[in-house]
Amino acid sequence: MSVRLPAAALLAATLVGFVAAGDQAPMPRAVSPDRPKLPPGFDPDAMTDKERAEEAAAWIEEQYPDRQPEAVKMLVAILRGSQMMPGEGWFGPSKTRYTWDWLTARAGLDPKDKAVPKEKFAGTPEQFDALDRDGDGSITKADLDWSDRNMHVMQGNFLNRVFRRMNTGNDGRLTKEELLEYYDQLAGEKGYVTPDDFRRLNLPRGGGSGFAPGDAPSVPVLVRGLFAGEIGSMSEGPQVGDKAPDFTLPSQDGAGTHTLSKLAGKKPVVLVTGNFTCGPFRSLYPDVEAVFRRHKDKANFLLVYVREAHPSDGWGMESNTKAGVSLKQPLTFGERAKACDQFCRKLQPAMPVAVDDITDPVGAAYSGMPARLYVIDTNGVVAYKSGRGPFGFKPGEMEQALVLSEVEAGGK
Repeated sequence: MSVRLPAAALLAATLVGFVAAGDQAPMPRAVSPDRPKLPPGFDPDAMTDKERAEEAAAWIEEQYPDRQPEAVKMLVAILRGSQMMPGEGWFGPSKTRYTWDWLTARAGLDPKDKAVPKEKFAGTPEQFDALDRDGDGSITKADLDWSDRNMHVMQGNFLNRVFRRMNTGNDGRLTKEELLEYYDQLAGEKGYVTPDDFRRLNLPRGGGSGFAPGDAPSVPVLVRGLFAGEIGSMSEGPQVGDKAPDFTLPSQDGAGTHTLSKLAGKKPVVLVTGNFTCGPFRSLYPDVEAVFRRHKDKANFLLVYVREAHPSDGWGMESNTKAGVSLKQPLTFGERAKACDQFCRKLQPAMPVAVDDITDPVGAAYSGMPARLYVIDTNGVVAYKSGRGPFGFKPGEMEQALVLSEVEAGGK
C-alpha cells in the first residue's frame, strides 16, 4: 500500500488515449475500464474552445449508439459547459428497494392507496416518525420522494447553502461565534437585518453557477479530474439487488482492519464514503453521525476514506483554503492515512473509519468518490444506493432506507 504512484504518471496513464483514436492504454486501478473513448489528438487544454469541445462531444456520443456509460455522460456534459450541477451528466437519483410499492405491500395495502396509516405500519412509532417526513400522521409517496424537484429537498438544499456560508469552520457544526459573525455581515453598521440584506448575501448577483468565488472549475480541470477519479469514480458501482462487493481495509487508527462481510448478518450495514476536501461532505457528515447515534444498536456503520475531490494540485477550491483545508492529492497510502487523520480531528467521527488503498479498490468498486451512501441488508445485498455526491449525498434519504431495512430485518 506504500507504493508511490506519481501524479504525473497517473495523469499520463489516463491521457495516453488522447494521442490516437481508439488507442486505449492500460489504466491505473483508480480508473474504470469503461472510461470514455476519445477522438484523435484530444487535448484537455484545447477544450476551452467551445467549437472544438462540441466537436469532441459529438464524436464521443457517436461511439455509444446504444448506451452511454455514466462516465461518458459526464464527459460529454463537461465538454458542453456543465459546471457539475444537479441533473447534469452522471448526477442522478438514488436507487432503492424500498419503493412505495414495497411499503404498501408490506402494509397489506394497494399501491394505489394514497397513504400508509400508523395502524398498518409494521414498525415502531419511532420508525414511523422517521418516514413521516411532513409529520401529518401518515406515510405518503411525497414522504419518500427525495428527487431534486421535491419542495422539501429544494428547501433543504438552500438551507444547506446558507448553513455552509455561516459555518466558516467548515466542520458541519455551527457555533455561536460563527452565527454572530454571520449576523455582522448581514447587518453591517445598521444594527438590524432586512429581508433584502439576507437575499443579497445568500443570493449574490452573478452567483448563478452555485460556486463561491475562486471555486468554479475550467473545462480542462474537470476533464483531468474526471480521468483522475477526483470528481467521481468512472466505475458505476453495484446496483440495488447486487451482492455488495466484499473488502478488507485497515482502520484509521491502525489498530486493526474492517471487513465488510463480517459486518453483514443480523444487522443492516450503512457504508459511507467521503474525503476531507469535499466541502458538502464535510458539512453534511454530522447529519450522518446523527443517524449513527440513532441507529448504532440496530445497524453496523463503516466510513471508508477515499480519494480527495479537491486537492490543491487538482480542482482546488478557494473556499477550502479559507477553511484551512488544503492538501495535495495523496500519492501513497501513508499520505492518504494522514489526510484521513486530519478529517477525523476536524469532524470527530464516532463510527468506525477505514482508509481505502491508494489504488482506490473500494472507491472504484462502490463508485464512492467523492462521497456516497449505501444500505446493505442482512444478506449482504445492496438495498439502497444514493446518487453520486455531492448532490446525491442525502443522509435523510439514507436514514429512511435504513429504517425500512430494519423493519424488513425485524419481520423475518
